[in-house]
Amino acid sequence: MARIIALLSLLIALPVLADTPQPAAPGQKAILVTGASTGIGRRITEKLAGDGYFVYAGARKDADLKALGEIKNVQAIRLDVTKPEEIAAAVATVTQGGKGLYGLINNAGIAAVGSVADTTLEEFELVMAVNVGGPYRMTKAFLPLITAQKGRIITIGSISGILASPDLPAYSMSKHAMEAFTDSLAAQMKGTGVQVSVVEPGNYDSRIGVNAAKREGIDNSRADRSKYKKPDEVAAAVAQALSEANPRRRYMVVPNQQEAERTIAKQIEQLVQLNEGQPYTYDRDELTKMLDAALATSQPKTRPETH
Repeated sequence: MARIIALLSLLIALPVLADTPQPAAPGQKAILVTGASTGIGRRITEKLAGDGYFVYAGARKDADLKALGEIKNVQAIRLDVTKPEEIAAAVATVTQGGKGLYGLINNAGIAAVGSVADTTLEEFELVMAVNVGGPYRMTKAFLPLITAQKGRIITIGSISGILASPDLPAYSMSKHAMEAFTDSLAAQMKGTGVQVSVVEPGNYDSRIGVNAAKREGIDNSRADRSKYKKPDEVAAAVAQALSEANPRRRYMVVPNQQEAERTIAKQIEQLVQLNEGQPYTYDRDELTKMLDAALATSQPKTRPETH
């Protein structure tokens, strides 16, 4: 009886795979992508698999697991980033796969639409559990494997974490938290060979709005994001952060100049607010010197100007 109970416990602990695990080619780097079923996560999975990485693609629904498992170089695993038992099972699967883990892409995320007054505490806590707790749990669980390969940890943030939309307080808070998470983690990883980045998309096509509207039971006409560009540029930024020798700490990826300008202007506005009216206020010349020093270490434009 004890052996039967032990066997059942082991089976319960293992993740449900969408298909027979695909063998990884010799020397193939393994990457884990959370929230891989649709939108940005699905496009990241397709891009990395097409580039020759072996991708563990995390999803929750059977249909999504099956679809992901049919992609070459992809092994789908059942993974809810709020459930410690599924994270532990994913660690076991990756470890048993024998390829280790070079990269973790913390992509899984949800949105909540509504003001502070209108958003329920349950909805707020769910957003934090997925968007903040998820990357924290996943990183903590997979850090030994990534450190062993001197790999990469990339979190999908958002320009909403800087702009702080009035209709998305919980979501904006969660993405702002990823700014601090990235910087703190990068400081901790200094000297280990592990590189840490955050990719911050603007408005791209995804189901995050529709899913939020459906979950909250509200009108989803404004939540439909199909009018926006497909997130190919976001996936390309993730691939860049994985492959370049000296990845940037932040990759802002926006579909147009207007979103870029709004985001940078917001950061400057916050700088001015921090600087004003305090005993150690810097004047314009001093601030310019600081800016020049920071720009001296920055990378040049990645794309030529268009006219």
